[in-house]
Amino acid sequence: MAIAKHSPGSRVVVVGSCSVDLIVKVARIPRVGETVIGGVFHSVCGGKGANQAVTAVRAGASVTFVGRVGADAYGKTVVAGLKGDGINVAHLTEDPREPTGIAFIFVGGGGENSIAVASGANLRLCPADVAKARGAFKKGGILLVQLETPLDLVVSAVALAAKTGMRVILNPAPARALPDSLLRKVDILTPNEHEAESLTGVRVDGAAAAARAARKLHAKGIRTVIITLGSRGVFVSEEGLAALVPAFKARAVDTTAAGDVFSGALAVALAEGLPMLDAVRFGQAAAAISVTRMGAQPSAPTRKEIERLLKRAR
Repeated sequence: MAIAKHSPGSRVVVVGSCSVDLIVKVARIPRVGETVIGGVFHSVCGGKGANQAVTAVRAGASVTFVGRVGADAYGKTVVAGLKGDGINVAHLTEDPREPTGIAFIFVGGGGENSIAVASGANLRLCPADVAKARGAFKKGGILLVQLETPLDLVVSAVALAAKTGMRVILNPAPARALPDSLLRKVDILTPNEHEAESLTGVRVDGAAAAARAARKLHAKGIRTVIITLGSRGVFVSEEGLAALVPAFKARAVDTTAAGDVFSGALAVALAEGLPMLDAVRFGQAAAAISVTRMGAQPSAPTRKEIERLLKRAR
């Protein structure tokens, strides 16, 4: 496969959530009403939008992030982290009313997780924030959005991207109902198997079921459907192409941000002009590295790490 050539001019705009993740590593996820003793505590920056932005910039893109934080210590931590990675935060607004988003995460012994989110300022992100960031929406770039923010915000961001000639990637997580009017403007949809089932009613338990779900999503106007299936790989469906791309082997420590890392790296590879299957493989390599590490943004790999894994897998 081809490996993306580093192009600092490749532009990615991420509109979405940012938060601080409070993580406890435990032997197993507690059941309802149960307390599990032990485990290691970590506090790191997260939020699906910010995770994807950090992944994209580490993978080689020029990244602008549009989001909201609270006027609190957690907000300062989020801003400092994004700036430290070289992300343009000119459109990251400090909200005067709501606190910075917080996610409480249990990570089990096999890397599985259970997450509860207090969205805070993320729920105050609005179409006006997108309008103020209009200058960052330029033809040839990629818009990456998710669903941890209000739906009207997502709709406005996708509409602006479509008008300005950007390619739109929607990672429909967490799962929710979406209007067909929005989906028609999406170029690439990247659900996992559960999100694909939520959108189509098809239980995605393998490649054949993924193909059925993809057909339903194509019928809504989506050009490219990429369904992530964890250790089983990634199912890719677009005109003239339907393929299950095998996953890299990885010993999972924490799978919390694997989907975010995949989407962020995919956006970079596509911005740099890679063919779809090669771009998917680039995203898979990034995600495979991420699950071997604790935390959301700390797990996102560098460009060199992604390329190293791809070369070993040739």
